[in-house]
Amino acid sequence: GFLSGWLRPHDFGLPGAPPVTAKIFFDPGALSHELVLEQCVPVPDGLGGHAEDWAQIAALFGRLETVSAASVFGAAQTIETTTHRVTIRHRAGVLAGMRFAFGTRVFEIATVRDPDESGRYLVCATREVTT
Repeated sequence: GFLSGWLRPHDFGLPGAPPVTAKIFFDPGALSHELVLEQCVPVPDGLGGHAEDWAQIAALFGRLETVSAASVFGAAQTIETTTHRVTIRHRAGVLAGMRFAFGTRVFEIATVRDPDESGRYLVCATREVTT
């Protein structure tokens, strides 16, 4: 069992029952920020390369929370980084590399996860970028 250092199937719940996962409670009323989900679209530049353009995929409501802020000074300049957590209703096709726009602010999506594997919400770790 648990004290012996070995975990057996019955240590995870009732025999034959699926593993127990706790559902995360989240107030849907907290999804009050109107966001635009955007995807990068390469546009030919006429010289064999491409430029980046951003196409709107969907307008949706989400919760925007600041997670951390850091300021690093080096090479005679200050680089400021702010990370945010964006929570939205579950939606297929949201991937790292996309971004959210909120007014004039832009948040690049680094990771996307379903916090309790219930298919209700997605939590995206983002980094605010200056455009």
